Amino acid sequence: METIVKSPTQTVIIGPNQPFVIIGERINPTGRKRLAAEMQAGDFSRVVADALAQVAAGAHILDINAGVPSAIPQKIEPELMVRAVETVQAITDIPLCIDSSVVPALIAGLKAAKGRPIVNSVTGEEERMEAIFPVVAEYKVPVIAISNDETGISYDAKERFTIAKRIVDRAATYGIPPEDVIIDPLAMPVGAVDNAGRTLFTIVRMIREELGCNTMCGASNISFGMPNRPLLNATFIAMAIAAGMTCAITNPLEKEIRHSIYAADALNGNDESSMRYLSAMREAESAGAESSGAGDRRAERDARRSVRRSRAG
Repeated sequence: METIVKSPTQTVIIGPNQPFVIIGERINPTGRKRLAAEMQAGDFSRVVADALAQVAAGAHILDINAGVPSAIPQKIEPELMVRAVETVQAITDIPLCIDSSVVPALIAGLKAAKGRPIVNSVTGEEERMEAIFPVVAEYKVPVIAISNDETGISYDAKERFTIAKRIVDRAATYGIPPEDVIIDPLAMPVGAVDNAGRTLFTIVRMIREELGCNTMCGASNISFGMPNRPLLNATFIAMAIAAGMTCAITNPLEKEIRHSIYAADALNGNDESSMRYLSAMREAESAGAESSGAGDRRAERDARRSVRRSRAG
């Protein structure tokens, strides 16, 4: 089952027989006080820098969130979302993921976005489904569905799967097909929940085998509060891919994550002739050689200076 996401000139296909799709997470003021302050002040230069850096690093889709701290998000966020979408679309042409918990901001982002973006997100809460699904149906776009409801986040894999199935079934009543519902089984922090990874992998397999939907997650959640987060994130994504996950919101600037995804795609047969993996490894080797060469040159200069000082003494 394939989910189609588009910009005016690019199409990204999310599916089990496709390369893993990287949704860049950086354009999000949550936890980034400087970015939030700049956006509120009308300064979107950091949004531009983040967008360009993520595209250069290999992101296929850019997640755009304008949720700055505000007492009246329904008034502030739609305007900032439009500005962020228009800013990003002016400098790059990859598809977008419109990310907000504020329905007017989602609608504003969808109106500003060109092509066929993703809506992020809906949950199993009745009020949320009633608010989001009509918007998704009207704009005929894919939606990320998070496996929690009014009862909160269950630690039981079967319960989270049941919520996912209920969301897919409810989406169908609005004319939204299963391929346009991307399930987020929720990555919990492994530092707080011992079986967080195992539970997610189990749900991913269940969704793929029984619902046929694509799956994704906010990958960096798994490592929250842990040391060497890039290592945990990269290992987690590779294991999630092996379980059947097809995309993730993550940081493409982390080399470990990119390389882990490329390696997993090669091993899964989703990288023809392993060309993307080979290209990434060549680039890494070239960068390493340049870095080593610079280090060698510095060492040589230091040695010459030491010799001149000793002679002068």
